[in-house]
Amino acid sequence: MASPLGAWLLLALAGPACAGDDLRQLEEILGADAGAAAGFAAELLASPHPLVHAAAAVWSANGSADARIASWRAGLPPQVDTGLVPGQAELDAWARRHTLGLIDRFPVKNDGTLIWLLATALATRVSWERPFDLAPASALGSSSPWAATLTTVLRTPRDPANVPVPAHQQFIAATDAAGEVAVHAARARGGLVVVSVAAAAEVPAPDVMSAAYHVGTTLAAGRPVTRRSLFDLPLGDAQAWTIREERTQITTPGGREEQCTAVLPAWSADSTHALTDPQLGFATVRHALDPIDPWEARQATMARYTRIGFEAGAVTALAIALSAVIGRPGVRRIAELRFGHPFAVVAVGAAEPQTSRRPVPHSPWDGLVVFSAWVTDPEEAAAEPGSVT
Repeated sequence: MASPLGAWLLLALAGPACAGDDLRQLEEILGADAGAAAGFAAELLASPHPLVHAAAAVWSANGSADARIASWRAGLPPQVDTGLVPGQAELDAWARRHTLGLIDRFPVKNDGTLIWLLATALATRVSWERPFDLAPASALGSSSPWAATLTTVLRTPRDPANVPVPAHQQFIAATDAAGEVAVHAARARGGLVVVSVAAAAEVPAPDVMSAAYHVGTTLAAGRPVTRRSLFDLPLGDAQAWTIREERTQITTPGGREEQCTAVLPAWSADSTHALTDPQLGFATVRHALDPIDPWEARQATMARYTRIGFEAGAVTALAIALSAVIGRPGVRRIAELRFGHPFAVVAVGAAEPQTSRRPVPHSPWDGLVVFSAWVTDPEEAAAEPGSVT
C-alpha cells in the first residue's frame, strides 16, 4: 500500500526551493518543469476532489537566511500549513484530522530537534453506488490459496434479470505491461473509480501495477480500454478467470452475447515506507533545504476495501533534524601545548568561588598580580616526598 500522489505532491511543492543540480534532478523525477509541477500541486490543493481530502504543510524551526528559500516559503499556496514545527501530539492530531482518522500517528517522530518538516496528507472514504453481493470463498477457484483460508468473498451484483449493474465493470483487457488481465472497476458515489487488475501468477508485480495504472487512468478519463472478446479466448480455466459457454435465447445481432462477473476478496492494508532512495527525490529536496543535517522521509498508508465501500489514507513526510543531537559531519582540531622554551608565569589574586547564595566579600587582592616569573632554567621533575607520582 502506497500513495505515489502523496509523495509527488510533497516533491512538487518543494520544487521551487531547488536550484542547479538539485533542480535538474528533481525535475527528472517529477517528470515536469518544477514551476509547472508546483502550480499543479497548488491547483490540487485549491480545488480538491469532492471525495479526496488533501492537505500539505511546510514547518520550520526558524526563518531561513537564504533568500531563495525565503522566497519559496513566501510563495507557497495559501492552503499549505506553515509556521513552527509542531510537537508530536500536534503532528499526530494533524495526521488524524487530514486523513479522516485513518492514520492515527504521524510517520516521523519529533523529539524536539526538527528544523524542517514537510508533509502531505490524502484521504478518501466512499460508498459504492451499488454494494457487492457476498459469495462463498470457493468461488475464487480451486487454484486460489485464499479459497481454503477464507469463508466469504465479494461478488459483483446483478439486477433482477441477472445482468451485471453499470456501477461495476468487469472485463478481460489486453495490456502491454502484463498481457491479458482481469479487470474490475467499482464506481463510488460522487465520482471515484477503484480498479482491480489480476494477471497470471508469473507476471512480475511491477508489471501488473503498471497495467493497473494504465487501465485505471484510461477508464477514469473516459477513454476506451482494449478489451478481449470472450469468443477470442479459450473455454475453461485460466489463472485469472474461467470461461464457459451455454445455449440460450439471444436477441443481440449475430446471436452472440458476452457477460462477465467478478469475485474478489475484501481486504485491508497498512504500510510504512522509508523514502530515502535517491531515485525518489526526497534526498534532492533535503539537499536543497539543508545539505548537512540528518534527515528522514517516510510515508504511512492504510486502505480498506469492503462490500459497501472503500477508504484510504496516506501521510508523507520529509523531516530534517538539528545535527547537534545526531552529529554534524565536520573537523575536530586537538592541540597539545608544549612549553619547551622560556615562558612567563604570573600569580594573580582571585576571590573564592561562590558556593552558596550568600555573596562572596570583595578583596583588594582580587585581580592583583602577586608574583611573576620568566622561566629560563627549568629543573628535572622528580617525585618529592609525599607527592603523588
